Amino acid sequence: MNRINLAGNTAEARNSFAWRNRAGALLFAAILIVCSVAVGCSSEKPQPVSSNNPIAQAPVPSTVATMAPPVLAAEATKPAPKKIAKKRPATVTYTDKTYGVSFAYPRRYALETGNAATELISGGPVPMNFVQAGGVALAAVELPETSFPGTDLSSAFFNVSVHKDLTAELCQEFSVPQSTAPGSADSSATGDASQSASKLMLGDMEMQGTEAVTGEGTRQSDAKYFHIFQNGACYEFALNVTTIAPVVQGNVQGGKHVDRDKVFNRLEQILATVKINPVEATPVAAPETSASTPATPSAPAPTPAAEAAASTPATPAPQAAPATPVATGTSPQ
Repeated sequence: MNRINLAGNTAEARNSFAWRNRAGALLFAAILIVCSVAVGCSSEKPQPVSSNNPIAQAPVPSTVATMAPPVLAAEATKPAPKKIAKKRPATVTYTDKTYGVSFAYPRRYALETGNAATELISGGPVPMNFVQAGGVALAAVELPETSFPGTDLSSAFFNVSVHKDLTAELCQEFSVPQSTAPGSADSSATGDASQSASKLMLGDMEMQGTEAVTGEGTRQSDAKYFHIFQNGACYEFALNVTTIAPVVQGNVQGGKHVDRDKVFNRLEQILATVKINPVEATPVAAPETSASTPATPSAPAPTPAAEAAASTPATPAPQAAPATPVATGTSPQ
């Protein structure tokens, strides 16, 4: 009976050991499968940071290379700086190199030179105020028509003229403007002219000045002239203001009179910038003697009679009697 139980226990022990072996094999196989799956997943996912498994850092050059494209993109998207428009100066300088005169005037004013300046001056009611004819207009600056809107201002200009044939004394004189109406001796009916003399110091230049006022009908002109003698010529600087009263259906309308002082103030601002620089005189070439010019004829040879007369001694003249001394009285001291 005991043997049967022992045999039965032995068989059960064997069966239990075999099952354990199988279960251990299955468990080991399962562990291998889990480990293989875990290793495969760990190769695809980033490994956690630990002291035993540190993350290898990428080299610095590769980091800089990867950051360069964003910097270039930022520079490409940066807006270009706006161009700053340069403003032109408000004034322009006129210079005449022949006579050395220069002045500055506002850019929006109209500058006339040469024939245009001559026409502007000649067409006005007041001509050049030189004492003799022969002046030349160099330049004229006219104010815009919109300078004093709604007024009776017709024209206002500053002009420069030169007379090369006047002396320093004649340059200080002026010719009084005359009426432009022909065939009339009554100046009160056709025109009126008056003149007053004065002096103006412009820097170190002393100018002789005068003011002339002329009127004819509804037109009135007020002009100021300044003369100075330099570089062997007479310079004239003129300021002219002309007004015309509006006429509607034969009646003179009152209208708004322009403030002449304000107009002259603008013209005097141009006059204040006048400069006259020394000009070298052009040397006059001496006339050249032509090779074909006949030589001066020599004196004719003396004749024998002339030679004999020259060799004959001259007869001495009789001596005059000694003069009798005349006594002269002296007044007491």
